[in-house]
Amino acid sequence: MSHYREHIVHANKQYAEKFDRSRLAMPPDKKLAIVACMDARLTVEEALGLKTGDAHIIRNAGGVVTDDALRSLIISQRLLGTREILVINHTDCGMLTFKDEELRKRLKKETGTDCSHLSFHAFSDPEENVRAQVKKIKDSSLILKDVAVHGLIYHVESGRLQEVV
Repeated sequence: MSHYREHIVHANKQYAEKFDRSRLAMPPDKKLAIVACMDARLTVEEALGLKTGDAHIIRNAGGVVTDDALRSLIISQRLLGTREILVINHTDCGMLTFKDEELRKRLKKETGTDCSHLSFHAFSDPEENVRAQVKKIKDSSLILKDVAVHGLIYHVESGRLQEVV
């Protein structure tokens, strides 16, 4: 067994022994849905003072509102009652370090696979990206119109949130 797997199995055993969340309701308590970057330095619950059961947290590279993220937001709202949405990007994001076309070429070279149909959603400005993601949400005819949508930047250097939208 790998060291990583041993650690996970042990940690889960300890977690299960103290588990006390079996009575949490399926809908999030704070009626909040969050789209955030997958960056390991951003612990959404800690940064926002949330606990398990408070919010739906949808994470992907760049905190981008892809079709799949939008699908999750629709389910979150229409079936599970969320009424507020946050989009969180962050400083020093890996999505700032490449261009989609560069990655497609690299993948073609390394794997022989044509990735021209894939969009990786790289961007050069986190604030612009946050505004664009908030706009995608607000422009969707499937998202409720009376919902507050906020865009934030998490500063990995300080842990502070900056409101953008």
